[in-house]
Amino acid sequence: MISSKSKLKCLFPLFQLERLPQDYSGSALTLIESLSSLVIMGNNTEFQSAVVWLSENLTFNVDARVNLFECNIRVLGGLVSAHLLATDSTDRLGKGVYKNQLLTLAEDLGKRFLPAFNTPTGLPYAWVNLKYGVMENETTETSTSGCGSLILEMGALSRLTGDPKYESAALRALRKLWSMRSSLNLLGTTLDVSTGEWIEYSTGIGAGVDSFYEYLFKAHILFGKEEFWRMFHSAYIAVQKYFRHGPWYHEADMRTGKATYWQLTSLQAFWPGLQVLVGDIAAANSSHREFVYVWKKYGVLPERYLLDHQMLHPTEKYYPLRPELAESTFYLYQATKDPWYIEVGESIVNSLNLYTKVDGGFASIRDVTTMQLEDHQHSFFLAETCKYLFLLFDDSFLVEKNYIFTTEGHPLPVLSSWHDRLPETYIQTNRTLLKTGNQARQTSSMSKQVCPPTTLNSWECSGQQVESACHVHDARSDHRCLTDDECGVDSSNCRRRSCSMAGYCGLWLFI
Repeated sequence: MISSKSKLKCLFPLFQLERLPQDYSGSALTLIESLSSLVIMGNNTEFQSAVVWLSENLTFNVDARVNLFECNIRVLGGLVSAHLLATDSTDRLGKGVYKNQLLTLAEDLGKRFLPAFNTPTGLPYAWVNLKYGVMENETTETSTSGCGSLILEMGALSRLTGDPKYESAALRALRKLWSMRSSLNLLGTTLDVSTGEWIEYSTGIGAGVDSFYEYLFKAHILFGKEEFWRMFHSAYIAVQKYFRHGPWYHEADMRTGKATYWQLTSLQAFWPGLQVLVGDIAAANSSHREFVYVWKKYGVLPERYLLDHQMLHPTEKYYPLRPELAESTFYLYQATKDPWYIEVGESIVNSLNLYTKVDGGFASIRDVTTMQLEDHQHSFFLAETCKYLFLLFDDSFLVEKNYIFTTEGHPLPVLSSWHDRLPETYIQTNRTLLKTGNQARQTSSMSKQVCPPTTLNSWECSGQQVESACHVHDARSDHRCLTDDECGVDSSNCRRRSCSMAGYCGLWLFI
């Protein structure tokens, strides 16, 4: 089994070179994406070299139309995270080398984002020109992720600069987006930023929506706002109700909750990692094992496949070195310390070396059935895939530290000074106190092993009946079933339901 840095070096191209190229021109995005990876892997020499080059050469005053969401999570997130790593208590840079150059670049970029938010709804355009702002006749169509996955990076920028306008713009967009949810607490996939109307009603936890759920909960962790928790709690329950089918999650109509497409994507592999953060370990493990099964079947994860009579059929055979399975494997190992996840990580490493490694790095796979390669390596391979695999085997970077990772894998420290209320005086309503003898311990109410009260007498609920977050509906409204996978989790005690010999879901197993 892989167990040391020396063995990991065979995977990461940044370790294969004694030095990074002195001329980074044409690869600034890859360099920015790699900054935090260099720090996590202990390559401080190249981190300093990269910071100096960016400080002297990078400018955003260019006539370039960029995708706001992608530029936010990749470039702004990379700069903000690297600035925080450059200014923490660890002496990573030589004396006098760093004078907040990365933060200056991040603030300049953030200002160039703001014209995109100048819409009647406050929802930002998907595209903005870095030099000229929003261009004439720019499309008004954008995605849920594009509007709802900006708060971490722009919020962090506001906290670092003391200027609230970046966080305010992202928060206004997020609140508007949440107000557009259906009566089922579901949001569509694409919308119009001018009218605030939905364009695509079919939705799920995959492309176009995925990071929206992720950012609601991570924003709650990073900024301590109760508002983010309330949004996420409602959204999580809706996902469990309307998308879940056994260990898988299909798509459904946001208005009716009825299944629309039984398509599964590699992007959905992020979901178990998010479930680990909220304490739903059993559900995370169940879904994760299905993705591992698909990986072992094909050697990698197809970009998209259909679930038909419990059989998987790839419909998009592309594999762009996505990080989601490595990410959820890392989170599950951190939560459980089960060595099986180390074995999964080693399997991923071996597959990448076997199928994707080429002289210049690692290539995306054009067709998973033939393992035909294409001449392209996405920047997120260095920012996320390599990073999560490295942390799985060597998590020394995280010792005695508390970080959340953005959707692009950039670490942001959880600081009490960024919270609305100090942690010791801030009681989260998503926690349940369990008494053991004379002691009480905190546990997440999302865990299927803990069932919070179904009646909450708080200012939020006013004594109304509410469903606990652990409640998962049976697959069929008449509770008929063929297998246990078609049964959910009981709302009264959070116990897993099973399928009886007569073909009905219920609490038949008494343990």
